Amino acid sequence: MNLDLALMLDLLGCFFFAVSGCLLAVRKGFDLVGSVLLGSLVGLGGGVLRDLILNAGPPAAFSNPLYLAAPLLAAVVVYFVVGGVKRANRLVLTFDAGGLALFCVTGALKALDAGMNAAAAILLGVTTAVGGGILRDVTANQVPSVFDPKTMYAIPALLGSALATGLWYLGWLNLATGTISALLVFTLRMLALKFRWQAPLAARSWARPRFRRG
Repeated sequence: MNLDLALMLDLLGCFFFAVSGCLLAVRKGFDLVGSVLLGSLVGLGGGVLRDLILNAGPPAAFSNPLYLAAPLLAAVVVYFVVGGVKRANRLVLTFDAGGLALFCVTGALKALDAGMNAAAAILLGVTTAVGGGILRDVTANQVPSVFDPKTMYAIPALLGSALATGLWYLGWLNLATGTISALLVFTLRMLALKFRWQAPLAARSWARPRFRRG
């Protein structure tokens, strides 16, 4: 997998995550500036955190203007396309799953290209995938998806990072296999939402809290 492909997947993931942030801004009643800022937080946050950990110079989000264009484009698309808050609720989850799927692959790939071992690459892939979402949800004053017991968020990212890392070590990571890895993560995330799959609680003896459906 070459640098151009990695950049393309990174930008696509940035756009998907930025759309989820802009859609959440619609749901929360933010103005257009708030939409751009929230989209930028989620779209760029995970990648900035990844690049700082890798200590590879200035984060790509600040050295390549294409990264800044992604949240701006997302805000424009959401402004003209989204028809209502109810529709935004469904689309947030869909675009968030797309960003999660792409970032767990590109995060692991960048770590491996920087010379990190397999365990570190998997961990950094997960960090890249969930970091922006945490910033988005905290800023929007809601429980981050990665900590929400009603949803399975980090596990698909972990599996996607592990799969991409394994393919890289085998020499099989290319456009086709990288895309398949991302699609598997996206599918698992959407199935978890549809069938309400949940990760185990922190202690087996605790009763799972009851949540009202809203």
